[in-house]
Order: sequence, then structure tokens, then C-alpha cells
Amino acid sequence: MRLKPLIAVAAATATLLSMGACGNSSSSSSSDSNGKVTLTMWHNSTTGDGKAYYEGVAKAFEKKYPNVTIKIQAIQDEDFKGKIQTALQDPNSAPDIFFQRGGQEMQNMVDADQLMDLTDVISSDVKTSVGSAIDAGTIGDKVYAIPFTVTPGGMWYSKDLFKKAGIDKTPTTMAELKTDITKLKDAGIAPVALGAKDAWPAAHWWYWSALRECSTDTFNAAMKSKKFDDACWNRAGKDVQSIQKLGAFNDGYLTTSAQQGANSSAGLLANHKAAMELMGAWEPGVVKDLTADKKDMSDLGYFQFPAVDGGEGDAKALMGGADSFSVYKTAPKKEAGEFLNFLMTKENQEAWVKAFSAPPANKDAQSTVTGEALKEALNAYNTSSSYSMWLDTLFGTNVGNALNASVVNMLAGKGTPADITKAATDAAAKG
Repeated sequence: MRLKPLIAVAAATATLLSMGACGNSSSSSSSDSNGKVTLTMWHNSTTGDGKAYYEGVAKAFEKKYPNVTIKIQAIQDEDFKGKIQTALQDPNSAPDIFFQRGGQEMQNMVDADQLMDLTDVISSDVKTSVGSAIDAGTIGDKVYAIPFTVTPGGMWYSKDLFKKAGIDKTPTTMAELKTDITKLKDAGIAPVALGAKDAWPAAHWWYWSALRECSTDTFNAAMKSKKFDDACWNRAGKDVQSIQKLGAFNDGYLTTSAQQGANSSAGLLANHKAAMELMGAWEPGVVKDLTADKKDMSDLGYFQFPAVDGGEGDAKALMGGADSFSVYKTAPKKEAGEFLNFLMTKENQEAWVKAFSAPPANKDAQSTVTGEALKEALNAYNTSSSYSMWLDTLFGTNVGNALNASVVNMLAGKGTPADITKAATDAAAKG
């Protein structure tokens, strides 16, 4: 996928779905002579309200459809990609319904004949609520994944800490961001929380800098070719270095995890030990689970990644994800389809918003979003000029991992901006 005009998705803005369905025999699912069916489901919500949400939906579904049992496995996000790739190699271990982020990884699953075509499984009501956002899960004319949320990225920050540092408005340019970083440091506040141990949070700084440095045409061309010959890609690395040299990141950022515990980068923001973090729209829900009282962070705010001085990119272009569910090709079609349509009801989507503090799939449930920061992120999405998927999602595991690791190496003093583009180019050449 490449940078996509918002016209193509705005009509469905955040109207994304939950869950996939189907098959005919079975993967790790089972059925007995009495017509009882067991479906397995993997998701990445391992704590708090999110984990409880999926358990609650499964129980409600089982009550309505007593012939079906849903067996849920929650897997830590950082471990999910590796586990699902391994599981899908064996029909006996593959889950029936599972979380995924699309992009090249979904293409690889389709090429390996591991996914079910959901085109005829999704009800007409669900299709209406998804609208054109279903493109995120569509390859050719077939639907292979149902997006259940759109997660635009940007800067999430503590309004109280900004005020303490004497910052009265959010930055719109890189120069203004650097000024604010200096103000926060002078006030004894860690400016930016970064979980570089998990690599991708560090790489996001490069993704966003590239989106601002490169023209739309140059950016789009690289999404197809996986070639980074234009000088704008190296300028992106230099932009990240310039932020690092200011001492913007928290102490120990190279060994800090992204979301696991109070000392993670998200935990630092949640507990006012750092002023801001570059993340996707899952941030309010993650932060909520990491606050001392497990309540919403009352002073959480959002602003778009700043324009880069002299950059050729569109300052209103956004980057983010379209989190989805796919279904293994041999999962029980009828029962999985019933689960899909059940999950997408207005009632269950409203419950999803409350559990995750993130944009819902069903547009009728969007009014449930109450957090100001999340509303700001949705407004940025609705008014953005274009929307790109995360680059490691677009490029797939080989290129994505090489890209992410090379950004961390640069921050650790073991590489240069040119090494980032070389690593990505070399990985792409290997296929």
C-alpha cells in the first residue's frame, strides 16, 4: 500500500471493524458430533479493560450461540508478529481469528494461501458501516481482513508538564519543537519518552521525519520501489539525530520498552515522568492502563508531528495504522461469520471504545469517543491530506526490521543516516 488520499478513506473515517471469520474444515478450531464448535482467537490486548473486553464479548456470544465456544489467547504486542507467522505454518496450530496490521505481511499471508476470503461472509450492515475503509483489508477484489480501528499517529503530551515548562501552545514546526524541548529540559522535565528497546518506537521518528522531508511523489514512489535514492531520506535521519543531540529522550531510552509497565515509555508519560511521546491513537488506552489509578490521563493532549523546516512533504499528511482481524482459511465459516457480525454491533463497538479509548469501527459508535486528545487525533485524520500506513507495516518483516534496527543503531552511535537507507535497500533486494 502507498500513501493514500484521504478522499479514499474519509467517508469511512475511523469506521472500521472488528473481527474476521471463516473457513470450512478447521484449523485449531474443533467440532464434535453434537454440532458444538470451538473457535480460537488471538489478540494483542494483554492487560486491563482491553483484555476484559474480548473476554466479555466472547461470553456474550457464547450465550447467544450456545453451540460455539470461543477460546481466547492474549499475546503481548511485541511478540505477536513472530508467533502468528510460526502458527500459520501449521493448520493444527493456526488460530481461527487473529489480529494483524495488514500491509506486506497480509500480502505474504495471501500469497501463502493462509487467509480466508471474507467478501461473502461480512453482512451488508457491516459493509455499510465499514465503507471505503475496507480497502485496508482488501487485495484485488477480495477482502482478507476487517479493520476495526484506525490509529493515526502523532505527539501525545502532558498539558500540565507543558504548562510547568512555560509552553502555552503546541509546536507546529521542528524549530518550535526544539525550543519546547529546551524549555522542558530547563524545567527539569524529560521532554520525550522513547521505548527504543522495542525498535519501532525509535523508527517512528524517522518515519515521520521522512514524511515531512520527502515530497508526496517521492514518498509514494519509495513505497512501491523500496528504493531510497532521494536525499530527503538521509535528511530524515539527520533530523532524528538533531533531536537526540538536544538530549530530548528519557534517560536509558535505548533499554526502555514501549508499553510494558510503569517504567516503559508509555508509563513515563502516564505518570508525568516525561512530557510527550510519538505514538499511534492507541496511546490513550495504553496510558490509562499504566496510570497509578488506572484512569484516563486527565491532562493528555495531542498535536500533529511538526513540519520540518525546508521539508518538501505535506504538513497535513498523516501516518498510522488500520488494525484488523483476519481469519485462517479453514476456520468454520458459519460460526466465525456470526462472531464477526456480532462483534460489529453498535453496542459492542461502543463497549470497545470504552475499553480501549481508541477510535471505533462502527461509525454509529463514534459519538462514544469522549477524550479530548483522541478527538483531536480523529479531527487530524478527518482533515489530513493523505494517510500512510506505518512503514514497517508497508514494507513487511525483512525490510521493516532492517529499517527499525538501523534507526536504533544510529541512536546508539553505531550507524549513520546513510546506513538506515542502505539497510532498507539491501533488505529489499534480498526479498
